[in-house]
Amino acid sequence: MKNNKIKEIKTLVETKFVGLFEVKYKNKLGNDRTWMVASRKSKEELGEIYLNDKEGEIDAVVIAAYHKGYDKLVLIKQFRVPINNYIYELPAGLIDNKEDIETTVRRELKEETGLNLLKINNIKSKDKIYLSPGMTDESVAFVNCICDGEISKEYLEDDEDIEAILVSQNDACKMLEENEEIDIKAFLILQMFAEIGEKLFL
Repeated sequence: MKNNKIKEIKTLVETKFVGLFEVKYKNKLGNDRTWMVASRKSKEELGEIYLNDKEGEIDAVVIAAYHKGYDKLVLIKQFRVPINNYIYELPAGLIDNKEDIETTVRRELKEETGLNLLKINNIKSKDKIYLSPGMTDESVAFVNCICDGEISKEYLEDDEDIEAILVSQNDACKMLEENEEIDIKAFLILQMFAEIGEKLFL
């Protein structure tokens, strides 16, 4: 059993995709403190995780994909409301109805880029990684994979404002010098791809 410091959970607001909760916990001195936690889970699910040591489900997948035919990294440029701007990211999406990770990767890659999943590199993937643990318990499976096919917007949902981009190793080097908005996960993959190219995936 882990050393559970959280003692109480209070719902501040819950919406379809995210909730905000106030949690009471003991700090290292044993004093009572509160913290605001954003979560994709319900209060009941958080209660099982925080208070009863249940293992939490993975919320989403993040996809580092290499296009085998074009020898290029797959990125997307997506409009994100919280920053009111377009930003370079890796393809990603929520896991639906406890589906397996490969099914989610296949669906989200197709939906956001039009590309087809060929193979997941399990050695270079990780099942559970936290994105911003100072604010949220959201976790993702970080998936390293190979894909093929042609870029398409045919499968995008109405509220998804996404452009899929294939980036060569040379282009990756140039992008790192640009003053563009970029997600930290995409930046790290872009940086590694600029240095070692296809070896990042093969």
